[in-house]
Amino acid sequence: MILRNKQEESNKNWVSILAKTVKLGIIRSNLIPMFAGFTLALYTYEMSFMEKLPEVIFALLGTALVIGAAGAFNNLYDRDIDAIMERTKQRPTVTGQIKPVIVFLLSVIMSISGIALLALTTWLAAVLAFLGLFFYVVPYTMWSKRRTVYNTEIGSISGAMPPLIGWAAVYPDITHPAIIGLFVVMIIWQMPHFYAIAIRNHKQYETAKIPMLPVVKGVQRTYIQTNVYLVIMIMISFLFGTLSIGLMLVALLLSAGWLTLSVFRYHRVNAEKWATSMFLYSLVHMTVLFSTVIIYSLMGIIFEL
Repeated sequence: MILRNKQEESNKNWVSILAKTVKLGIIRSNLIPMFAGFTLALYTYEMSFMEKLPEVIFALLGTALVIGAAGAFNNLYDRDIDAIMERTKQRPTVTGQIKPVIVFLLSVIMSISGIALLALTTWLAAVLAFLGLFFYVVPYTMWSKRRTVYNTEIGSISGAMPPLIGWAAVYPDITHPAIIGLFVVMIIWQMPHFYAIAIRNHKQYETAKIPMLPVVKGVQRTYIQTNVYLVIMIMISFLFGTLSIGLMLVALLLSAGWLTLSVFRYHRVNAEKWATSMFLYSLVHMTVLFSTVIIYSLMGIIFEL
């Protein structure tokens, strides 16, 4: 009985270690926009969900594996700066709970498996997944993160790939204005989101010498740049009008509300409280927008069928 309990505890520890290594939370959050792109393509091209059930399974598993591979490699490469920052110093790659060679092999195996699964949907979905992985590992993690204040912009390209992958898994053409809108929204959304995180963890990034915008240019510059991106998001909302006025209005209201929060709260509270409210709103924005896209698409498929 004692040996069995120890074995169960050991298994739970390994599950926890692997979950932290591949950044399970990020995998979950990125599967929502991927599924939004998938269902939106189904609705746009008038396909039934059951008709594409194998594709959605391959897309979910493949995307999860590729994102997990990117997260594992990021943890492996950033061990030195993760050890400095309070929010990351307990990661298994820092504490030594998992060996670097295991993390590397895990990343390679997950990358190959994920891209192979996505190739079972369409070639474009597999190519997009590879590009997303490449941009996250090389231009972002290995180069820009430690060298330039524009690391967030560079990293946003890979962060915006999930909706494209979902759409491409259904139909290998990503030129429709609606999916372009989702892709660009995902790119722009990441700037206010990560700027807020950077302000909340300003001292940690400064200590680790990571050139985040608030650290290098200051909070005032970050505030102005945040508002510029939010204005762009408001303009992007009109792309959804080519498919649905309802989706356009939801996107428009969410982005306008975000800009309003930014302007009015900035002058009433300190920088950290402003950043916290902006961070929380960013989560609401993403959840509501992509949930609306999924519900709208699925309802459209059901009622049209």
